Amino acid sequence: MQNNLDFEDKGLQYIGATRIEGPLVVVERVRDVGFDEIVEIIDAEGRPRFGRVLDISDRQAIVQVLEGTTGLSNRNIKVRFLGESFRLPVSRFMLGRIFDGLGRPADGGPPPLSTELRDVNGMPINPFSRRYPREFIQTGLSAIDGMNALVRGQKLPIFSGNGLPHDRLSAQIMRQARLLDETVEFSMVFAAMGVKHDVAEFFIRNFRELGALARAVMFFSLADAPSVERLLTPRVALTLAEHLAFDCGQHVLVLLTDMTNYCESLREVGTARGEIPGRKGYPGYLYSDLASIYERAGRIEGSPGSITQMAILTMPADDISHPVPDLTGYITEGQIVLDRDLFQRGVYPPIAGLPSLSRLMKDGVGKGYTREDHPILASQLFACYAYVKKVRGLADVIGEEELSALDKLYLKFGEAFEMKFLRQGEYENRTIEETLEIGWDVLSILPRDELHRVSDALLDKHYREKAEENVCEEGF
Repeated sequence: MQNNLDFEDKGLQYIGATRIEGPLVVVERVRDVGFDEIVEIIDAEGRPRFGRVLDISDRQAIVQVLEGTTGLSNRNIKVRFLGESFRLPVSRFMLGRIFDGLGRPADGGPPPLSTELRDVNGMPINPFSRRYPREFIQTGLSAIDGMNALVRGQKLPIFSGNGLPHDRLSAQIMRQARLLDETVEFSMVFAAMGVKHDVAEFFIRNFRELGALARAVMFFSLADAPSVERLLTPRVALTLAEHLAFDCGQHVLVLLTDMTNYCESLREVGTARGEIPGRKGYPGYLYSDLASIYERAGRIEGSPGSITQMAILTMPADDISHPVPDLTGYITEGQIVLDRDLFQRGVYPPIAGLPSLSRLMKDGVGKGYTREDHPILASQLFACYAYVKKVRGLADVIGEEELSALDKLYLKFGEAFEMKFLRQGEYENRTIEETLEIGWDVLSILPRDELHRVSDALLDKHYREKAEENVCEEGF
């Protein structure tokens, strides 16, 4: 970041600070300083650090030091306010590169060549200029493509928990995601906040070995980096995504992980500032802060590009009512929920069949997008699997042997749904046609007259031949 800023003659230099509290430096008697202004801080050994103005009043400025305050002394530091907000050099030639959480090269390469600097906070999008999200993005995962389809311009988070394979799942999505129209440019921006070194190495190695890095940009704010750096990382990543989408006309998939780490940093800074805490200690502006990140996805009139966003967040104690997933669910258009019970039974990806939802799926699948039977098949799978949950609950009470013959068929369907449709290999990339055919395979375990949501025309086309195969295989 420092390579892109000219520090000469940018303003007055202040010697010393009133106090240093956690990641914050308080400077008294400042003048001509604005909110969110970038700050250069020189330590006693002459090394620069960077921060931004977090709060300003008539008497003092509170500076958030992005590289941490370790080793700083309030008597020996020099502070200079540079009169501008954080800006990132953007270029399509950043594809294939790896950067740290502030956008500085982390792959040993030179700083990106760019004549354009963009404010990392982005520009508000006029709601009238937004285009409705449409068109299907294929992830190669049946649990997503078949029942919770991702649509171009959508915000679809993944709700996970500690110990669940969200890192493997996000890597697989980034490797396999593609548009059905191969003539359209499709790129990916990946931002990781608070991840360990071994996790970062997993992502980098995974992308390089399988050739996915060539069409991706990666930003890493590692666990040992100052926690306040994480507050800029998603904004830096989205700034580049906006350039690729709205200036270069590309369709961009942005994956952010882990937004819970981001919110923890937000809570840490709020505590240091002495703010009155909200739910579970998070600041009262958590909703609007998350919205300022999530709402940077979408499509804009006059631009052929789009930004689709998937944010991964870990739910403490698997609590979906925790403030982070709760508020995220209000802002985004659905959620993919990972289920611990499925994971313990060996199902990968352990995507829960019922709590998961894509509210915009109906606008990106069906005739002209995927296949005409896609939305009806997904609806019928949801309905049948919901009944399976009821039958399993009944079986726990009265025993499976007391169930009716039809209920036993539903149990067989539920097992096939989880083991054939939901479960697939970590490197298994299914086309949407393969996903739909597997869906019809498991549905055909049930009698035809149980499929109330499917028209006779679609049943004649997709059910009969499958039913005959199942009769032979299952002996029904």
